[in-house]
Amino acid sequence: MAKITYKHPNGTVTVVDVEAPNTVMRGAKLNNVDGIEAQCGGSAQCGTCHVYIDPSNTLPLPEMDSVEDDVLYGTACERSDFSRLSCQLPVSDALDGLLVHLPEAQS
Repeated sequence: MAKITYKHPNGTVTVVDVEAPNTVMRGAKLNNVDGIEAQCGGSAQCGTCHVYIDPSNTLPLPEMDSVEDDVLYGTACERSDFSRLSCQLPVSDALDGLLVHLPEAQS
């Protein structure tokens, strides 16, 4: 289990425990975290689970594949070097303490 922190645009922080093999997106949905829509249900097609990984992150994240890379160009809020689709971030004990910033809008 990993503690994942979701930081909202207004500064509010929500910390939840997420069990493997869920994703960062699924952890937000299971714990009613506002700010992640996940319209496609986690298939990396809609971009409504866009998050910004905290710039100070040192936890191991999977490499971004070409599908995720393409989808991130169509998100509601601007893509940055720290953008990821939370549906493509599988949770493991190694992600304990991950901090993600939620964008202003998802759609």
